[in-house]
Amino acid sequence: MPRYLIAAKYTAEGTQGILGKGGTARRDSVTEMVEKLGGTVETFDFAFGEDDVFTICDIPDNVTAASIGLTVGASGLVDLRTVVLLTPEEIDAAAHMHPDYRGPGQ
Repeated sequence: MPRYLIAAKYTAEGTQGILGKGGTARRDSVTEMVEKLGGTVETFDFAFGEDDVFTICDIPDNVTAASIGLTVGASGLVDLRTVVLLTPEEIDAAAHMHPDYRGPGQ
């Protein structure tokens, strides 16, 4: 199953929700959402800095991952970035492919 890194930054209103219900409630809510879509949450960690949360999820496919991003983003409570994660074996396979490429203007 494809893996995704999701980095989230809460808006002021979203942060108020964390203050009201706590971090474990947020983790449980995200886990429930992902599991209902056929995935699993591997990690869910709060962080200091530019992003407030990092989570790694196994999600069935890109369409499902996009639906999460669209729904969460539309809430107005969280800004997020979704990064597709590749295994070392996938990179090995990619390295053995040799697409014909010409750069711009070449």
